[in-house]
Order: sequence, then structure tokens, then C-alpha cells
Amino acid sequence: MGAKDILEKALKLKPQDKLTVVEGLLKSLDEPDKDIDQIWAEEAEKRLDAYRRGGLEGIPMEEIFSEE
Repeated sequence: MGAKDILEKALKLKPQDKLTVVEGLLKSLDEPDKDIDQIWAEEAEKRLDAYRRGGLEGIPMEEIFSEE
């Protein structure tokens, strides 16, 4: 069954059942993904190492949060 078929069937559900489906789908998108977390952790380490070596320039916090 494809996504289009699932959507057609979901649209025929009662409002409360639609809400259950939507909540379940949204919750599944918020679940942590260990692979993505690992990729971001590696990227953060690379950026920190580059900063410490002088290969990256930092931006002052005041500049980031200034209300221009």
C-alpha cells in the first residue's frame, strides 16, 4: 500500500481517529536518530578542532543575539 492509498483511507476516518494518526506520525518524526546524532557529533568535533587550530573564526555572542 502506497502513501497515496494510506492518505485516502486516513481522510475517511473519524476526526478523533485522524488525530490519533497525525499524532503518531508527528511523534515518529521527533524520535532521535542515532545515525544523525553521530554525524552531528562528528561535525561538532571537527568544527571545535578547526576553531582551536585557528581555522575557524568565532562570532561574539553579543553579535549573534543583538537586536538589529
